[in-house]
Amino acid sequence: RKLRMCQPVCDTYLTLDASILSYNQRSMSLLYQHIAHMKNNAKSPYGASSEETFFAIGLNYKKADAEVRGRFSVSEDAQKAILNAGQQMGVSSLTLISTCNRTELYGFAQRAKDLVVLLCEHTTGSVLEFEKVAYVHQDHEAVSHLFKVGTGLDSQILGDFEIISQLRKSLSRSKKLGMLNPYMERLGNAVIQASKRIKNETEISTGATSVSFAAVQYIMARVPYVSEKNILLFGIGKIGRNTCENLIKHTKNEHITLINRTKTKAEVMAGKFNLVVRDYANIQSEIAQSDIMIVATGAQQPTISKELLYLKKPLLILDLSIPKNVANNVTQNPNVTLIHLDELSKVTDATLAHRQSQIPLAQNLIKEVEAEFDTWAQHRSFAPTIKALKNKLSEIKIGEIDNQRRKISDFNQEQAEIISDRIIQKITTQVANHLKNTTSNPTETAGLIEQIFK
Repeated sequence: RKLRMCQPVCDTYLTLDASILSYNQRSMSLLYQHIAHMKNNAKSPYGASSEETFFAIGLNYKKADAEVRGRFSVSEDAQKAILNAGQQMGVSSLTLISTCNRTELYGFAQRAKDLVVLLCEHTTGSVLEFEKVAYVHQDHEAVSHLFKVGTGLDSQILGDFEIISQLRKSLSRSKKLGMLNPYMERLGNAVIQASKRIKNETEISTGATSVSFAAVQYIMARVPYVSEKNILLFGIGKIGRNTCENLIKHTKNEHITLINRTKTKAEVMAGKFNLVVRDYANIQSEIAQSDIMIVATGAQQPTISKELLYLKKPLLILDLSIPKNVANNVTQNPNVTLIHLDELSKVTDATLAHRQSQIPLAQNLIKEVEAEFDTWAQHRSFAPTIKALKNKLSEIKIGEIDNQRRKISDFNQEQAEIISDRIIQKITTQVANHLKNTTSNPTETAGLIEQIFK
């Protein structure tokens, strides 16, 4: 009796099994063509569609001097403007970083030139000037470049991790404006992870080596009796604050004066170290009394020029800003020695030598994290193919269930839905696993699918 009750369900299972796993020749042919088409037109693992490419375009200290880098420097307001303009021109995902040593854009576009024009329209540099000193990376090379930049291996001073905070801010800004797709967000997080691991698992950042420390090293190496000299620090942004702390720590100088356009910020800084603060209006007289002036104002135009200099004794000026905040005409005064941060970055010591010995270990860590990201990106590119397959099988399921319902009087549709959904899930899982592990190229997709369904 129980066997008789189960017979209609069993017949339904067998009929559906035969219908779904043994398609007529036309259905299978259409399925192969659909999968092959989707595979060839699927997302690249690097982009949002086959028409877009992931690019990294930029310039840095290696080929562009401080003057040129200054013309392509991007303020925070300009960064927002670039993101908004990119959104309007159809760029799906974009972020950028601009430091004293580099300006770079990372994003998806049909052509790298689109990103170059976007940058040049919001800076004072020209496309022609950019192309003379620039680099363009795409797809995997662009990914690898961002890993090198974000982990400090491409920094002017090896192991300088200040760049990672810039990257975090840039990614956050892009996300708020809806200009960060899942691919770039995952990539940014992977670079941050690699940076943390290198910082914690290697000694590439040991020792105090940065632009601010290099400035103090330069002063200590070339200025005798530095603890007795009058030092003027103009500008207390991040580099200015770091320089101030290094000056106090290493020179034991008690004659440091701070000037900042916003005096209250200088007073907060001075209160921590018992320093003197002067009004910006008095900068000319303060310069005249100084032996060393450090400029870290971070302005877009020079803040110090020869017109401010009325000197009766030698003055060493260190410009730590990009663009340059000290005009070149100050050297017309015979008492001035002007040093820019590019020259400071050449200051080396045992710390840098030790850091260089850590490069192979850092590179291995990058390879590990980058490989994990590449695997994720590759698997992500299969999603459209799997979705297309599942949709096609579902169409066939609906047709076959409707057909069998007409043929079988006591047809059990609920059980038929369950068994067919399970079969579809097994087929799509098999296809997904095969695609993840295959080394075949997209042109072999039709044969690849035939092989799966043997």
